[in-house]
Amino acid sequence: MKNVTVVGLGKIGLPLAAIFANCGHFHVLGADINKNVVDKVNQGISHVDNEPGLDELVAKAYQSKTLEATVNTAEAVSKSEIVVVIVPVLTKGNGKINYQYIDSAVEEIGKGIKKGTLVSFETTLPAGDTRNRFGRAIERSSGLTMGVDFFLSYSPERVYSNRIIKDLSSYPKVVSGYNQQSLDLASDFYKKGLNCDILQVSSLEAAEFTKVAECVYRDVNIALANELAIYANKLDVNIMEVIKAANSEPYSNIHLPGIGVGGHCIPVYPYFFINNGLDEGLTTLSRQINDDMAKYAVGLAAEKLGSLKGKRILILGLSFRGNVKEPTKSSTLLLIEALKNKKAEVYVDDPLFEADEISKYGVTPFFSQDNEKIDAIILQAYHDEYKDIDFSAFKNCSLVLDGRNVLDKSEIEKLGMEYIGIGIK
Repeated sequence: MKNVTVVGLGKIGLPLAAIFANCGHFHVLGADINKNVVDKVNQGISHVDNEPGLDELVAKAYQSKTLEATVNTAEAVSKSEIVVVIVPVLTKGNGKINYQYIDSAVEEIGKGIKKGTLVSFETTLPAGDTRNRFGRAIERSSGLTMGVDFFLSYSPERVYSNRIIKDLSSYPKVVSGYNQQSLDLASDFYKKGLNCDILQVSSLEAAEFTKVAECVYRDVNIALANELAIYANKLDVNIMEVIKAANSEPYSNIHLPGIGVGGHCIPVYPYFFINNGLDEGLTTLSRQINDDMAKYAVGLAAEKLGSLKGKRILILGLSFRGNVKEPTKSSTLLLIEALKNKKAEVYVDDPLFEADEISKYGVTPFFSQDNEKIDAIILQAYHDEYKDIDFSAFKNCSLVLDGRNVLDKSEIEKLGMEYIGIGIK
C-alpha cells in the first residue's frame, strides 16, 4: 500500500484525503498548518461542515487507520510516494495573486521529497506556475530534477461545495504531466484513488488553462444574463420568461441573472488571465458587470424608496450562495458597501452564521424582534430556511428586492409590498 501525502486539509483537501484513504490502495498522510484541523482528523472527525458523506469517510478511514494528519509537511512528504497539493492561492483587492501559503508548502515539499515521488498540484493556478514556479522551486530546494528524479502533474479540482464527494467520482479528472512518465503515474493514481474517468491533456499549461477557462466561461455567461436583465428592466420585460423561451432552442443556454457572483472561484480565477496578458475583452468586462450588480440592485431600491439615508435594509444571506457557509467574495459584501454609501442602516441575517460572525462585517445582526424596524429586504443567498419565510411579519417593510429571482412575486404583492427582481418588475 503506497503512502500519499495530501498537503492542505481544507474544504477540498480533506474530502480528497478521505476518499484516497478509503479506496483500498493508499495510506494517507494529511498535512496542514492548522493544528486544530490536524487534531480533529486524528480523532476521526471532519472539520468541514455541510459536505454530505464526508463525516462517514473520515470516521471510516480513522477506524481502518488509513488516514492520519500532521503539521510536519516535510516529514509526511519524506514518507510518501505521491504528494497531492491543494493549498489555496489567494488574491488581493486588485486581483493580484498572493502565493504566500502555497509557496511555503512547496518549500516544505522540497525539503522532504525523495527520488521517484510524484507531485500533483490541484490548486487552481495561472498557466505556467506548476512547471515554472513550483517545479523549479522543488528542484532548487531538493537538488532533484523534474521528470527524472521526481515527477510532476497538474490535475485541477473541479468540484462544487456541498457535493464534492459526488463530483469527484462523476466528473472526468483532467490530468497532465511534465513528461510521459509523469502523466502515466498521475493517471494511474487518480484512476485508483477516485475511480473516475481520466481525461488526459497534452501539457501542464493546458490543464491549468482548462480550469481557469471553465470559471471564465461561467463568469462571462452570467454577465451576459445580467446585462440582458438590466435591459429587460428598462423595457418592462420579464427576463425569466425570456430565458425560458430562448433556452427552448437547443443552441441557446442563457444563464440566470442575479445580484452578483461570489465564492472562491468565479470572482477570482478570471484574474489569472486578466493579470497575465488578457487585460481587455469579455473576461475583463464580465468581471466589471458582475461586480456592479450589487450597486445596480441598491440603485433599484433607491428608485423606489427615495433616499436610503436612515432606511433599515435587511440583507438575507451573508454566504455567497445558498446552503453554504462561505462569505468569500459574497455579493453581500458589495451590497453592504453600496448601502452604506447611501447612508442606510444595514442588517444582515444568515442562519448559518452566529451573530458575532455577522457583526465582524460592520453590520447589525438581525433578530426576529427587529422585524418591525425593517424598511426593505434584499434576498442575496437563497438558503433553504428562506423558502418558508413569513414576509407578513415585516409590518413596515415596503419593498422586497429578490436578488435571485426565486420568491413568489404575487404573494409579496398581496402583503402590500413592492416586488423587484433582477430583470423582473
